[in-house]
Amino acid sequence: MAPTSKTSTPRLGKALKRGFFDRNVREVAPDLIGATMLVDGVGGIIVEVEAYHHTEPAAHSYNGPTPRNRIMFGPPGFAYIYRSYGIHWCVNFVCEAEGSAAAVLIRALEPTHGLAAMRRRRHLQDLHALCSGPGKLTEALGITIAHNTLPLDRPPIALHARTEDVEVATGIRIGITKAVELPWRYGVRGSKFLSKPFPK
Repeated sequence: MAPTSKTSTPRLGKALKRGFFDRNVREVAPDLIGATMLVDGVGGIIVEVEAYHHTEPAAHSYNGPTPRNRIMFGPPGFAYIYRSYGIHWCVNFVCEAEGSAAAVLIRALEPTHGLAAMRRRRHLQDLHALCSGPGKLTEALGITIAHNTLPLDRPPIALHARTEDVEVATGIRIGITKAVELPWRYGVRGSKFLSKPFPK
């Protein structure tokens, strides 16, 4: 990935529009690796994600729509925010045609933009620990339930396509008890910013 420092930031690729998410979630998820996610200008390079689909029991949409998960049922290109274990917010990108109820969980970022704000929000200095987990990155970017249902291609959210090739690793998803065998976790192989390394 592009180097990070206090004085420079990587250039941004083309803006991703909602149409980018209107396809199979397992195609969208690896294509997000290396893209840049910003919220009010703060964020970084997506280095780890997981895909979820209503046909498998680990997805929140598996048992049908509820007040919490209704945004997952479409249309694509919107944010789905939920509270994990009653503690951390998690951010997901809704994918596929309306009614399909698929989403990509953003698990980790390489911080590149707004480092001072992220360090202040997280109360730590270690660059590698700022966004190395779904709850960590939402805290660093200031994401809360107020961002639920917001479009992914309008302020305060901005997504930019990757500007260089990346080696995408795959593996099983983390922290779930159902459909654990599905290799629907994707990330930058060898990244120091992952929530957990991928098997070699």
